[in-house]
Amino acid sequence: MTATLDRSHGTRSESERAERTRELFVLLDHTSDEAEQARLRDEVVTLNLSVADGIASRYSGRGVPQDDLEQVARLALVRVVRDFRLDRECDFLAYAVPSIRGALKRHFRDSGWTVRPPRRVQEAQLLMNSTRPELVQRLGREPTVPEMAAAIGVHEETVIEALAVDSCYSPDSLDRPMDVEGGGVTLGGCIGHEDPEFDLCEHRTVLGPLIRGLSDRDRRVLELRFVEGLTQTEVGRAIGVSQMQVSRILSRILGDLRTHLAPPPAG
Repeated sequence: MTATLDRSHGTRSESERAERTRELFVLLDHTSDEAEQARLRDEVVTLNLSVADGIASRYSGRGVPQDDLEQVARLALVRVVRDFRLDRECDFLAYAVPSIRGALKRHFRDSGWTVRPPRRVQEAQLLMNSTRPELVQRLGREPTVPEMAAAIGVHEETVIEALAVDSCYSPDSLDRPMDVEGGGVTLGGCIGHEDPEFDLCEHRTVLGPLIRGLSDRDRRVLELRFVEGLTQTEVGRAIGVSQMQVSRILSRILGDLRTHLAPPPAG
């Protein structure tokens, strides 16, 4: 059995499809012939294929190709047909539709994101996408963040996060040309610059252990001079020495630090 079946039964009315589906499950329940069981299940799948495709179409336009969505929905339909039993308290579609929707949501969660946000944000965005059309129709406008949060039962912060990850399904390529004067500029060429904080971060990482190894007075001299920005004379007054002594202390400290930071000799 495959999920790539034709739509030859798509013209039946809903009541006719439901009646024929039940007849087929009755026949399945009364035969032990495996070949006949496979044929009957194939017919159930083909008969309800338009339902699976219709559910898949509701998730279109969200960054996942329509063919992929239909394939996921059809495979879910095949699994549901294998699992369904007549002794359940609901009819076939009442059992099948939630299962197909669940398969599509799992596909989005597991495979649909190029950049994957937290699961709660993924689930919130799926709820927003399915709820938004109804809210727009009822309100006559786009819903606000508080209105959407109330409709899907999440915090407003989660709605804001979900709105921010729309492009995570299929973010723009960094090679995409930008419409700027002169041309020849890509998206990647417009993003970012060399951040001097990276060098400062590296310096802090290397210097941290060395500074922690200094005496209390030496650390205090460095703090007053380079953190608080005092002059050497002001530093001397703060620690009770002359400006000349402060100069010698700083020269010694900086010389020791340079010695420890110097790369080892080659060879």
